[in-house]
Amino acid sequence: MTIDLLFLCIAVPGVLIAGISKGGFGGGAAFVATPILALVIDPAMSLGVMLPLLMVMDAAGLRAYWGKWSAPVARRLITGGVPGVLLAAAVYRFTDPDVFRFLIGAISLGFVLFQIGLIRGWWAPRAAPLPPGIGLGCGVAAGFTSFVAHAGGPAALIYLLSQGLGKVTFQATTVAVFSALNLAKVGIYGGLGFFSAETLRLALVLVPVALAGVLIGVKANRLVPERAFFTLTYVLLTGAGAKLVWDALS
Repeated sequence: MTIDLLFLCIAVPGVLIAGISKGGFGGGAAFVATPILALVIDPAMSLGVMLPLLMVMDAAGLRAYWGKWSAPVARRLITGGVPGVLLAAAVYRFTDPDVFRFLIGAISLGFVLFQIGLIRGWWAPRAAPLPPGIGLGCGVAAGFTSFVAHAGGPAALIYLLSQGLGKVTFQATTVAVFSALNLAKVGIYGGLGFFSAETLRLALVLVPVALAGVLIGVKANRLVPERAFFTLTYVLLTGAGAKLVWDALS
């Protein structure tokens, strides 16, 4: 496709917000670029464009948070997450683009509802840590939704929020988990044809935006209140998610 003004106006804000969230600012909304891109390109293509960018963001995030994660928590989520990725890949083989368009939209809307519920106290993090078996189950769900929409955050958060981790440890563990899951997706995405010269060209154009977003996120995590960023992110996800669900059903 042509990299025109419309594409840049849609892709640049989405990727920048994703990078900021990957840098530790914005409540796990790093997948925001995927539903936004899926508004203008095929869902599989949007996944193929975003995975290299997310891996670049992961590399920057790992450098900032290296060694600060909780190894046992990360290990449980990754151990469950890899089978979740494989399960989603098996499902993909029997679906068409509208099914994935619907899933990406529904996950986006579900994420917004999940975060609003946390803010409003409709549900609260468990006081006692969830057991390791639940961590594995959350990992499976995170791996599945990560494959479908790069949106494993909510499933992982259910387990992470119960573990009593400090802010830095929490973010570092999130970075470690999704770095591993994104690495696991590379070969599978390639085998399913998600990557092409075109997707890599689009990703390359957006790499500077992704890196800028991560750097902003790392700084903002320490200095800036998140309320305005949350509001913008949730508005974008709600709009993109609703449009994708509508398009898939119609």
